[in-house]
Amino acid sequence: MAQALLVMDLQNGIVARVADQAEVLVGTLERVIAAARDRVMPIIYVRVAFRPGAPEVSDRNQGFSALKKSVPMDETSDATQIYPRLAPREGDVLVTKRRVSAFSGSDLDVVLRALDIDHLVLTGISTSGVVLSTTRQAADLDFRLTILADACADADPEVHRVLTEKVFPRQATVMNANDWIANS
Repeated sequence: MAQALLVMDLQNGIVARVADQAEVLVGTLERVIAAARDRVMPIIYVRVAFRPGAPEVSDRNQGFSALKKSVPMDETSDATQIYPRLAPREGDVLVTKRRVSAFSGSDLDVVLRALDIDHLVLTGISTSGVVLSTTRQAADLDFRLTILADACADADPEVHRVLTEKVFPRQATVMNANDWIANS
């Protein structure tokens, strides 16, 4: 079994939501991705996007229905494309999800099983969104988990702190990117 690096929701429309943290976060992710490439570790990019007109989004879904009305999030829109400095390379996998968790409405589980992955290294925006939801679902699916706290960001720094210091350690090893790069 092996590890895979998940780079989640690092797409143009979501990076813009944490603009004040973007430069440091993207720099950290560049180093993490380079380390994963050096280790020949699978890199899986996860993005949220919808079909034209977003038929997957119910009016009952408070968060996504508001998004549907405000910003085009179809699969070809600029907002759903991976942030250019972190763009996938040949051999990387791009998974499109339809909900918050990287597993919801995507083929991520199929990809992980095909690659014989049992340990996920999680990064992404937002800590209280995709990282939290994916952590919970991956733990329920019996994956080993590592979360790189400084390779995740949230619009609310206090929420990020509480999740990375108090909540995530119950289900994952939480560390900073430099320690992971040096010790993994």
